[in-house]
Amino acid sequence: MTFIDRHTRGVFIIAATPFMETGAVDEASIDSLTDFYLGCGVDGMTILGIMGEANKLTGEEARAVASRILKRVDGRVPVVVGVSSPGLDNLSSLARFAMDEGAAGVMVAPTPGPAVEDRVRGYFHQVCEALGPDVPICLQDYPQTTGVPISVETILTLTRDCPQIVMLKHEDAPGLRKVSAVRNRSGTSETPRLSILCGNGGLYLPQELARGADGAMTGFAYPEMLVEVVATHQAGDVERAEDVFDAYLPILRYEQQPGYGLAVRKAVLKHRGAIACAATRAPGPRLDATDEAELMRLIARTEDKVKELSHGS
Repeated sequence: MTFIDRHTRGVFIIAATPFMETGAVDEASIDSLTDFYLGCGVDGMTILGIMGEANKLTGEEARAVASRILKRVDGRVPVVVGVSSPGLDNLSSLARFAMDEGAAGVMVAPTPGPAVEDRVRGYFHQVCEALGPDVPICLQDYPQTTGVPISVETILTLTRDCPQIVMLKHEDAPGLRKVSAVRNRSGTSETPRLSILCGNGGLYLPQELARGADGAMTGFAYPEMLVEVVATHQAGDVERAEDVFDAYLPILRYEQQPGYGLAVRKAVLKHRGAIACAATRAPGPRLDATDEAELMRLIARTEDKVKELSHGS
């Protein structure tokens, strides 16, 4: 079994959860979507995250989705399972289930509440104690959604005090200085190295990599772009990495519309044959005919730009 660790690198795609028009989980599309992600060359997957609409799943559904994906992946890449929950017992139960099913680690965000450093640190100490030292943790820093900012000092203190916190999912914004600070102040005699994978929809990926991030953990519907950008950047060809990124930028930007982006991503995934239905679970966004036409035009333009880039290389 491969676990995430302090040197984990690459692209961990955030997986959508496919639904039917009825709102039921689409098991067949879970299989096709998993195959699609693996076919794009991702280094890992992260499931039951915000993009996976985990908060709209029952506990039984969450376990069923996690189990099906883990069985489909079958150890080919590490899978991180989001287990954040208002209740520590629920969090621990899902985490234990996921690890028993073959997960490589779990992702945990702070619980909503006062943005007090002592409270955040105390919470993660409780989480680590509940899970035990053998469960690797990815700390999710996403204050735009959680409402809880986490300082660089708290991140560094936690990874020192809690050795199982081995990865940071960074998606604070503006956050490039934060990436620099965590990278420069970890991997030292005082603080062990911390793997940094970045979200933010991939919008700042080239800059995040330049600041020392180890890769991406986001859900862009063209995962092959993320894979190529990270691999090319890490190989030292920064200009080529930025050229590839730029070719996809219009569709990447379009996906980032607040309250609407998930519907766009699912529509793209459906267009690409990864899922059968683009529905989000209610209450959720839905594209109308004008939105669809606009998106298809952007997809066509993006794919033409990618072909031009490939022919010019």
